[in-house]
Amino acid sequence: MSVQSLSNARTKTVATVGPASISPDILKKLLLAGVDVFRINMAHGSRESHELAVANIRSASETTGLPAGILVDLAGPKIRLGQLTQNPLVLNNGDEIKFVRGIQSKSDDELTCIYEPLIDEVKIGDAIVLADGLARLSVIARAEDHLICRVNDGGAIRSRQGVNLPGTNLSVPALGPVDRDNAKWAAGQGVEFVSLSFVRNAEEIKELQNLLASENSEAMVIAKIEKREALDALDAIVEATDGVMVARGDLGVEIDIEKTPAAQKRIIKTCLRFRKPVIVATQMLESMHASKQPTRAEVTDVANAIHDGADACMLSGETAIGEYPVESVQMMNKIMTETEKSLSQQRARMRSEDHASAWEISDAVIFGAAHIAKRIHAKMVVIASRESEIALIKSKQRDLIPTICITDQANCYRRMSLFWGVTPVLCSSPFQHDELLNFVNQWASTNDDLKSGDHFVAVTDTDLLPGVHDSVLVAQID
Repeated sequence: MSVQSLSNARTKTVATVGPASISPDILKKLLLAGVDVFRINMAHGSRESHELAVANIRSASETTGLPAGILVDLAGPKIRLGQLTQNPLVLNNGDEIKFVRGIQSKSDDELTCIYEPLIDEVKIGDAIVLADGLARLSVIARAEDHLICRVNDGGAIRSRQGVNLPGTNLSVPALGPVDRDNAKWAAGQGVEFVSLSFVRNAEEIKELQNLLASENSEAMVIAKIEKREALDALDAIVEATDGVMVARGDLGVEIDIEKTPAAQKRIIKTCLRFRKPVIVATQMLESMHASKQPTRAEVTDVANAIHDGADACMLSGETAIGEYPVESVQMMNKIMTETEKSLSQQRARMRSEDHASAWEISDAVIFGAAHIAKRIHAKMVVIASRESEIALIKSKQRDLIPTICITDQANCYRRMSLFWGVTPVLCSSPFQHDELLNFVNQWASTNDDLKSGDHFVAVTDTDLLPGVHDSVLVAQID
């Protein structure tokens, strides 16, 4: 069984499971390399492969003794091209091409789409973006059974590639029948996180939350921000959801690609304001699909996400289908660890002054505990809690003091795997004073970062104020 280190990266790593990483042996190596949460992409694979992934992840976590959250990523209403007459089909600038009904093109100047209402909902002047931005069209005329489009940016496209319709109001729901079925399956598997793709408003988040609650699931809902409408309703979405993913792939197609960095910073800042965990995703170490080294630009990208305040960075194809899944995680962890050394101490005060009056008692107590720990050079802050919310408060304060959160709830233990700077520790029930101190001493005895005589600051509740962590204790490791 492995021992968690207080020197691990505080920023969390999310890794996508796929053919390159689904085996128990690789999953163990990924956990040991620094993975905190595994993502299962419901857009790929079968139900059988997804169930195998869950079983193997749980087994790897138990074997290594390391917490591993599971994020089930619902595919959402991904719109795709139908079958082309040739693959690839080259579109040249200035060409005129038709979108017709059906799913099978009959000639090289025809395109089809699996989204049947496309011809009815797209207007003249609207943009149609194909294959994640490889080709861009504009609608110049329409009839009852077809659209006529002009190719503005040409490229080679293939059957079943994605279609984005920025600026078009679509009738398709974010949570369709397939996604509802997958969400119920995820609830039955007891996963910690479920993400909703192509979110447009807060009501869609609440719909998924209600569905999971009806299935007795405590999974946190992660809103994927990848639509222009989501940016327009960002505050309401972030307030309603449990966490956010900056899904830069489709977002960079839905808005002008040069606006993506500013959008990422805005989303992260909003999540910090609402105290919600945020994951930055897509092409973080893309070149490591086939290379043991990332590009300098990719390293800088990861570092900038951390400086902006991201709780986690996500690997997609790098760990799902890449040649170097373990090396990708190791590299991500190295970048995170090195970047965190340079974080300013002002990171501990990321809240704006106009929100200080709204701090809750627990928030103030934890802030004080961190201040005490810094003043006396304590080795760590210890939180004892049966709920993950208190750990999230500590995470969002963004100090650099090592923090462990002890809980006797398995779902809480795995959920905290996404929280920046928090090391989850599972126990039986050490919430009485002496039990807590004994447990910390036992845990410390297996950790090379700690030695006898080191101080720590513990935060607990006294039951004098129900539901509030109102006690701060300074103790020594014995």
